[in-house]
Amino acid sequence: MGRAGALAHALACAAVTPTARLVAQGLGRRFGPRWAVRDVSLSLAPGETLGVVGADGAGKTTLLQMFAAILDPSEGSCTVLGGDSRRDSKRIAAGLGYMTQGFTLYDRLTIEENLRLAATLRGVSDADYGPRRAQLLAMAGLARFTERLSGKLSGGMRKKLSLCTNLIHAPQLLILDEPGLGVDPLSRRELWTMLAQYRETGVATIVATSYMDEAERCDRVLLLRDGQPLALDTPSGLRTQAAGRVFELRGPDLAQRLPALRALPQVRGLQVLPDRVRFQSRDPAAAPVPGSQPAVPGLEDVFVLHDTAPEPETPAAPPVAAAAPGPGLVTREVSVVFGGFRAVDRVSLSIQPGELLALLGPNGAGKTTLIRGLCGLVPFSEGQAQVAGLSLPDQIAVVRQRIGYMSQRFSLYLDLTAQENLDFFASAYGLRGARAREAIAQATAQLGLTLESGRLVAALSGAERQRLALACAILHQPAVLFLDEPTSGVDPLARYRFWWLIRRLAQGGMSILVTTHYLDEAAYCDRIGLMHQGALIGWGTLDALRAQTGQSADASVETVFVQAIAQATAKTGAAA
Repeated sequence: MGRAGALAHALACAAVTPTARLVAQGLGRRFGPRWAVRDVSLSLAPGETLGVVGADGAGKTTLLQMFAAILDPSEGSCTVLGGDSRRDSKRIAAGLGYMTQGFTLYDRLTIEENLRLAATLRGVSDADYGPRRAQLLAMAGLARFTERLSGKLSGGMRKKLSLCTNLIHAPQLLILDEPGLGVDPLSRRELWTMLAQYRETGVATIVATSYMDEAERCDRVLLLRDGQPLALDTPSGLRTQAAGRVFELRGPDLAQRLPALRALPQVRGLQVLPDRVRFQSRDPAAAPVPGSQPAVPGLEDVFVLHDTAPEPETPAAPPVAAAAPGPGLVTREVSVVFGGFRAVDRVSLSIQPGELLALLGPNGAGKTTLIRGLCGLVPFSEGQAQVAGLSLPDQIAVVRQRIGYMSQRFSLYLDLTAQENLDFFASAYGLRGARAREAIAQATAQLGLTLESGRLVAALSGAERQRLALACAILHQPAVLFLDEPTSGVDPLARYRFWWLIRRLAQGGMSILVTTHYLDEAAYCDRIGLMHQGALIGWGTLDALRAQTGQSADASVETVFVQAIAQATAKTGAAA
């Protein structure tokens, strides 16, 4: 057992109680010669919430499947609800709720039909079904939509319905695999409100997540990397590990200082914000960076400090084709109407060359539809737009050669190698021969991307796919770059590196529009746009949005976001 495993084992043994919902001892799972998970030891008490944090490929899903008695461990043991996970898998499955990333809903069934089916499969009696159904639907805010097909629900509503189907049989243990992935912050808040109410009844919960704000809501957090436990402690206990090792640097000429700062051996997890730079120190005994001040650590800092992967070399600022005169992007009262539904409602915004804009909003707010319109993939029903100085739809063919687009699913072909994906996208952008080879070499060098010959994209980690998708999107040096949820599911250090790359691209002159559900990332951008029900309800710097929503000068992006949505909803209700 490794050092991290021994630590986890000791903590687990100290916490074991006769009523523990789950006890894992030296748990591991191997697929062929590769260990997906190893050295996990812990116990879970009634009513306790455990967060399992790690990036794509860290082993979270494998670990959860062992906890749910779906996978047998290759080593160690796991006792769940009093039964051995190898011998008593059927009894364990009947006593817990397991919500996978795919939700396990039937799109052609209504909310009511999905819930009734789950109850029938779980053997819930009619006498129990009625009261539980009413309670769950009320908690989830779904009582008014019981006849709606689940395939027509928003991402947040689908997650809440999936949670209801896993609670209908009153389980003692609830296991959730990335419940907040791809869901807007408001829906994630509602989901956690539901979990808090069930926690009071003694339901123990295990939540795998890549969102550190979700991990903060847990009683204890297990940090995983490459299947190995890095730490197991309360959120406050974990933050203590980073005390005295997190710093901020403010002042003029920060952009010029960044390469030298990033090259310092003690600097780790560099975050570039419009008004400051934040970083961690590998060595608490190292001399402080001149001008830096201590900062309050968060869970992300702990994860980054435990990450032993070497920092990639600092990429050079990329040469980008000079932007056309005027803004890189401007829209005036643009709308997209499907039938009688306004998916985008009279949106006006602009992005200057070299500027980063974060576009935030709940699921269904119209963000992706607006981006697709600006890429010429759906027509605007009204209004005017210019992209890279060219008008839509009049110059749509030329516009498509001046933009880059990285979609939520990274737009990659999983059954091709990284090189084959790059070759394909170079060809799609009209790059041939020596020009294509030069563009690929430049993009991969800029992003610190190493191409492993013969390895399929399907075998790459989430962070590797992320950088590959970005490389494919900038091969032709676009003037405007659209990034739709580019950091979903990757660990904090990978996100920091990715935002470093985005900032370097902006310094080269690109106009960049980013959507994200990880609201803290919006603070990395120069300006923020808030969308709700297709309309732009807020626009400006973070300080300007704080003033617009009546929030304090240190209010978080999430606080501003939630208040703006509440004000817009109240205004809509008053108008009605």
